[in-house]
Amino acid sequence: MPALPLDELQITEKDPKTGKLRTVPALHPDQKADRCFVLYKPPPADSATARVEEYLERAAFIADDLDWLLALPHEKFWCQVIFDETLQKCLDSYLRYAPRKFDELASPASAVSEMQQRLHRSVFLTFLRMSTHKESKDHFISPCAFGEILYNNFLFDIPKMLDLCVLFGKGNGPLLQKMIENIFTQQSSYYNDLDDTVPTILQVFSNILQQCGLQSEGASTEPQRLEEKVRLTPSAMPLQELRDVVLYLCDTTTTLWAFLDVFPLACQTFQKHDFCSRLASFYEASIPELESAIKKRKREDGKLLADLWQRLSHSRKKLVEVFHILINQICLLPILESSCDNIQAFIEDFLQLFSSVLQEKRFLRDYDELFPVADDVSLLQQASSALDETRTAYILQAVESAWEGVDRRKAATVKDSPPSQPPERPPAPEPAPGAAPAQLKPDEEEEEEECAGAAAAAPAAQISGVELNSLISQVKDLLPDLGEGFILACLKHYGYSAEQVINNILEERLAPALSSLDRTLNRQMQPGPTPLVNSRHNVFQNDEFDVFSRDTVDLSRVQKGRRKGEDTRSLLNDKRVVQEQRERYSQYSVVVEEVPMQEGATEGQLYRDDYEDEYDDTYDGNQVGANDADSDDELITRRPFTTPQVLRTKVPHEGPEDEEEEEEEAEEEGPKPDHFVQDPAVLRERAEAQRMAYLARRGYRHDNSSTVTGNPRGHGQSRETVQERRRKEANKGARANHNRRFMADRKRNKGMIPS
Repeated sequence: MPALPLDELQITEKDPKTGKLRTVPALHPDQKADRCFVLYKPPPADSATARVEEYLERAAFIADDLDWLLALPHEKFWCQVIFDETLQKCLDSYLRYAPRKFDELASPASAVSEMQQRLHRSVFLTFLRMSTHKESKDHFISPCAFGEILYNNFLFDIPKMLDLCVLFGKGNGPLLQKMIENIFTQQSSYYNDLDDTVPTILQVFSNILQQCGLQSEGASTEPQRLEEKVRLTPSAMPLQELRDVVLYLCDTTTTLWAFLDVFPLACQTFQKHDFCSRLASFYEASIPELESAIKKRKREDGKLLADLWQRLSHSRKKLVEVFHILINQICLLPILESSCDNIQAFIEDFLQLFSSVLQEKRFLRDYDELFPVADDVSLLQQASSALDETRTAYILQAVESAWEGVDRRKAATVKDSPPSQPPERPPAPEPAPGAAPAQLKPDEEEEEEECAGAAAAAPAAQISGVELNSLISQVKDLLPDLGEGFILACLKHYGYSAEQVINNILEERLAPALSSLDRTLNRQMQPGPTPLVNSRHNVFQNDEFDVFSRDTVDLSRVQKGRRKGEDTRSLLNDKRVVQEQRERYSQYSVVVEEVPMQEGATEGQLYRDDYEDEYDDTYDGNQVGANDADSDDELITRRPFTTPQVLRTKVPHEGPEDEEEEEEEAEEEGPKPDHFVQDPAVLRERAEAQRMAYLARRGYRHDNSSTVTGNPRGHGQSRETVQERRRKEANKGARANHNRRFMADRKRNKGMIPS
């Protein structure tokens, strides 16, 4: 007999009040155990002994209770989860107060770290089992009932899923993705909840802009009330308020990125609210102002400013990555997965999305730095031959114009730089539902580069001149005690990233090579350009007489004037050079006048080394041309003699003649005209016929002007008559007397008529 699902299972038990047997559903409040789960509190910010002990005791209670919960059988576990409100409050408190990966703990004790890891693992296993509707063949819940249980009892909701992604996404992405996809698959109502949540996320962006005094587009333009508090700009607000804004922004962007990275199917729901363009507008309005506010606070807490700058850089990178996830999921992936007939709509969406953000220059520049737009456009060009080249060229031109006036840092330079690799760990297998998961990475072990964000990724190219002086001044403004030489060494080591240098100096995380340097080291001035004498290059360089490369020259090797015993005749009679060259040129001799023949050698042996090739003797027996007629009249027999045309007398009807000659001959051959005056109408008709024949031979088109007259009025006109009348009306200005004004102007211009 097949096992029944838990939602249909009935169990028989004794009534605790009457002692009689009764049948109740397996999911019943009476099946819940009486156990009280305590609320979670985060680790203490300091290392006070009393607070550490309090945290360890509370965390141990929660961890033990969750281990007990995970050990319960299937039906007992679900009864406790559904009907125990203290359990839900405990799990909610952990999701709310657990430290995120971008939060810093002030050197927590080892016991606190170990307890936090244990509790982190137990909470994840609890949510993992809660998202699994089938644990085994005999223990499962029907999919429809499972979705109703989750939704009606608020076991999962959109805020919980967001917190789950940001807390457990690092290192457990594939497993967490299966969990959330299963929840949305079994209960489609969560898509409606997500649709209602997106406006709330957009409202968060609006709240940040209002808090900073930056009204976004479409904001209220009503006059401010007198009793209303004046909104301060980021540069004017107190440091603590600026810190709250940056922390709020960092938490929001990181949570949003983690959710879309784990569950990219939610991108369609986000884009229903025009999320891409509104995100780009928020980025353009808030990020530059916040950066400027942090840079201007030079005299305040340097360590806090460095932390805020790091979080802001982290937020910048996550916002750009969120936009890329949306573009990739909405447009690019469907193009790669669909056939050629179905990609035009996705290509249009891509062009429309980028066209809507072209005015956001700062956002477009930062996006192109991490994810080059030219690569995406190249993908579209390969996918479709009907791509609108005008729109794509306009988008690429707008991207290039966004880089005008900025030192462009190629994304390839950032990608090619080797990332800092964490220490190797043995790989752990992926856990099955209900079993222990892979070893969870603690939140504090995130790589430094990911926290640093897009701004911390420095270019690898050399920087000099005014730009280098600006970077040194930027570091020296926050840390005036450092010498310029020490700052220059740090900049070279960290790829000329002033933010990373400031951060590492404040946190005492400099490289060993930099830690040993004197922090007051002054900057060495570069020597002037190399003198022209030292930079010359010629054939006499570094020889024994080069006075520019050596200080002493062997004067005994220098001869002034003619040597003794040497005259012109002896110089000409010196044939040593000729003798040296004779042997070389003798090897080039290829003509031999006489070859000596050895005794006993035959003539065949002598010419044995001559050129031998296969001889074609096919025609040796044929007498080629022997029977040809080679007489003196050979040309006459082949071609008859003709008199040149120049020397010939004119003979009628011989050869082709011109049309004019034909007309003359026709007049001569015709009957001689008499002096009888014929009818003028007949003469005109005959002349017209001759003219038409002549024009026909010339290839002119016959102008049937007779059709212009047409039929009498009232009898209708043919189509040819209508066409000829229209043509005559259009061209009548070029004939007869209609161009008299043009000719008069022409004569006047040439001076024929006095003006």
